[in-house]
Amino acid sequence: GRLPAAAAVEEGPVEGGPPDHSYSLSSGTTSEELLRKLNEQRDIIALLEVKMKEMKGSIRRLRLAEAQLREEIREKDRLLHAASAGTRKRHGL
Repeated sequence: GRLPAAAAVEEGPVEGGPPDHSYSLSSGTTSEELLRKLNEQRDIIALLEVKMKEMKGSIRRLRLAEAQLREEIREKDRLLHAASAGTRKRHGL
């Protein structure tokens, strides 16, 4: 029977040499190529993880900024209400 791909990866051909196994994957990929692809994917995944962390950070910052803005708006509303209440009282006198 054919050996599993993992075995082919572990004992791949010598650097630059042709595949020395009849059971190398059907597409003709050598273990070197497989390892290179795996490493590329690992790099991509690592980059994506960094990007996700950055995005989480900016989301957190945006939420904080939003909270601060809401607080400022509440404060301005209070001042406006107080001011309009004051003018109403003044007119009433």
